[in-house]
Amino acid sequence: MRILGIDPGTARMGWGLVEGDRDPVLVAYGTLTTPAGQVLAERLLILLQELREVLSSHQPTAAALEEIFFARNVRTAFSVGQARGVALVAMAEAGLPVYEYSPLEVKQAVTGYGRAEKRQVQEMVRTLLSLDEIPRPDDAADALAVAICHFYSARMQDLLRQAES
Repeated sequence: MRILGIDPGTARMGWGLVEGDRDPVLVAYGTLTTPAGQVLAERLLILLQELREVLSSHQPTAAALEEIFFARNVRTAFSVGQARGVALVAMAEAGLPVYEYSPLEVKQAVTGYGRAEKRQVQEMVRTLLSLDEIPRPDDAADALAVAICHFYSARMQDLLRQAES
């Protein structure tokens, strides 16, 4: 199982891939960036094209995104929603099953505490993936957290199915 996690945004979209059987193992991570001041439609197109390249070169078997939470800044929420839409289209185009998790579920899966601080989540990503440093920028670490969340969720579902058999 190779899982692509996405942290959507129009200026910077984080992505991270993990795979493994018992424990998540880092495959790759990075960010897709768009030029500030560029027209939104062009930014979204850049994100779509670059995400297609990530999907093509890394061949994930599943994808996970964080659900949108209601932010204080409505403009930011709309922007993130549009970037999420681009990611969903790219993943559907690639034929990937897509899973969505709330921020609370991601934090719970990665740290064991649904109200963990961002720094705690990043430190656990580093620890779980046996990295020397926290992945940078933050968007990439957040994307890896989403991928790890799905890794554990899918693994638990597999174990439950096996127990029922």
